[in-house]
Amino acid sequence: MGRLGVVAVPGRGWRAYSLPAASLLAVSVFVALARHRLDHSTGDTPAPAHAQLIKPVKAHPAATHAARSAYVVKAGDTLASIAAQTGLTEAALVTLNPSVTPTALFIGEKIRLR
Repeated sequence: MGRLGVVAVPGRGWRAYSLPAASLLAVSVFVALARHRLDHSTGDTPAPAHAQLIKPVKAHPAATHAARSAYVVKAGDTLASIAAQTGLTEAALVTLNPSVTPTALFIGEKIRLR
């Protein structure tokens, strides 16, 4: 080892490192097998991580929205999400509500729908 420029620690051969290396290998194989089994146990492919953050928007028939004349802003609402929920376009909402600032909606604020 002296020829390679590596400093040797006296009394420490390769055997001193074989037990930790074998333990690490065994744990890695166990984790890989357990993860594979968990991923494929349901038969479904797991959803992407970003899909869990997006709440699906339910499609409502247009007749249901015609009866509503106002929408009350809730936490997390945007003009785009309100438009999608009510079946209107963002431009129509802005036209109906000229005093509403699309980037500054307030919880409890009423938005006209017709």
